[in-house]
Amino acid sequence: MHILTRPVPAQAEQTLLAAGLHPVEARIYAARGIADPQELEAEFKHLLPVEGLKGAAEAAVRLADAIAAQQRILIVADYDADGATACAVGLRGLSLFGARVEFLVPNRFEYGYGLTPEIVDLAAGKQPQLIVTVDNGIASVAGVARARELGIEVLVTDHHLPGEQLPEALIVNPNQPGCRFASKHLAGVGVMFYVLLALRAELRRRNAFAERPEPNLADLLDLVALGTVADVVKLDANNRILVEQGLKRMRAGRACPGVLAIFQAAGREVRRASAFDLGFMVGPRLNAAGRLDDMGLGIACLVADSHEAALAMARELDQLNRERRNIEADMQSIAQSKLDQISVDDRYSLTVFDPDFHQGVVGLVASRLKDKHHRPTIVLAEGLAGEIKGSGRSIPGLHLRDALDLVAKREPALIAKFGGHAMAAGLTLADPAGIERFRAVFETVCRELLSEAELTRTVETDGELSRDALCLELAERLDRRVWGQGFPAPRFIGRFRVRSQRVVGEKHLKLQLEGQGGQLFEAMRFQHADPLPDEIEAVYQLSVNEWQGRRSLQLLVEQAL
Repeated sequence: MHILTRPVPAQAEQTLLAAGLHPVEARIYAARGIADPQELEAEFKHLLPVEGLKGAAEAAVRLADAIAAQQRILIVADYDADGATACAVGLRGLSLFGARVEFLVPNRFEYGYGLTPEIVDLAAGKQPQLIVTVDNGIASVAGVARARELGIEVLVTDHHLPGEQLPEALIVNPNQPGCRFASKHLAGVGVMFYVLLALRAELRRRNAFAERPEPNLADLLDLVALGTVADVVKLDANNRILVEQGLKRMRAGRACPGVLAIFQAAGREVRRASAFDLGFMVGPRLNAAGRLDDMGLGIACLVADSHEAALAMARELDQLNRERRNIEADMQSIAQSKLDQISVDDRYSLTVFDPDFHQGVVGLVASRLKDKHHRPTIVLAEGLAGEIKGSGRSIPGLHLRDALDLVAKREPALIAKFGGHAMAAGLTLADPAGIERFRAVFETVCRELLSEAELTRTVETDGELSRDALCLELAERLDRRVWGQGFPAPRFIGRFRVRSQRVVGEKHLKLQLEGQGGQLFEAMRFQHADPLPDEIEAVYQLSVNEWQGRRSLQLLVEQAL
């Protein structure tokens, strides 16, 4: 493991200092590419204009026509949290504009991902005139072709990277060729929200709000924030605005009943909602429906009109999440036992399969193994029809979707289909007997694309904190900011004497640490119960601990050397 201090561009730091920022904050933001204080402003007015999103205006015209003619619109969603929130945003938003709209979400075990021809045939039973995909569709060439055969138009809203061939449909996707939208990191829910912004502008032009109130689309931002964080997209300036505005609504108690209910089922206080809550508490409970059962339950929870109905469904989601955690723990144990039989340090990649693996949890297990071993990891499981389906997670330096594309080009008969992003991707093997061949080819590709140095985990910090800076006030200032993928929470490094330590909750360490100036700090080291030496060099975060109405500084120790 290498511990590095993030480089800080001097000019950007000086600009932020001159604007009145706290010296530590100026250092932190400059190290994350912020060169102008305005980039930290999170007001709605700073959102990128919808006019820059290719296809949005045309989509708005088509949707406005559908509403005027009262055509049946069917949203076909992905089965993860981004897809569920995008679907809920579409359902709520289009209904506010007077549309006739329903939804369909594929069961991942029966139909797989995306707008497949089989899903189109299923959708045809609802007799839609227009299908709107959310968080999928950019790779659905055959599915769109099937819809055209049946006389059904398709509007694709997606954010995934396109393949070599685009479907013959109206497309809204910031990553499609020719789109100049400045943020390429919108989640699927963000794309759907922008489509609604364009639709509202189109309906204004048609004078549609002359005799009825104009809907406030800001009411949907709690769902946009949840889907954006849960999908782990980069929190660029535009996404930070969407998330921060959504969190403000949650903290004010103005979230939809479904989001409020999931917070309650998770035992979290919505008045203190944070990006951490969305990513690690609320998002996983929503995702559990798609992983183990049917995401229809999650979507129904998000569009419920009453707290009572939403809470009943949120408690079902919570129970599913408990089951998911148990399944994941068992799979991790099996996977690790297999890896114990090989020399992981000699590998550039890891591919793990077991016939007892649960298809809905392979991505989570891949993520855990990737974190532990710092290798691109693919975890495979058997599908219902005997197919071998997998999910992968990558490390910096390897674009996973591009790596799978290279595997597919070299061995055209090996992978039936694949898709995804730089850091996460999914695939289906064409031949159940091809696991060993895939493992070998994927390993070869990773060896070509990765350097040996990139196989060493690097932990970046924001340096040391002075005695005066290590305080509750700074923790509270940092706590008010949105942190996440691509805009990592500040981490600091320092030497401490361990004054006391004890295990709590069977797997966490509660610590009292003494700093260089003799200051005493309460600290936690989560998911680690092994005792620490008397003196440590710690990588840690500042956090605000609230107990019985009292707020105090707490250090979260991530690494102890």
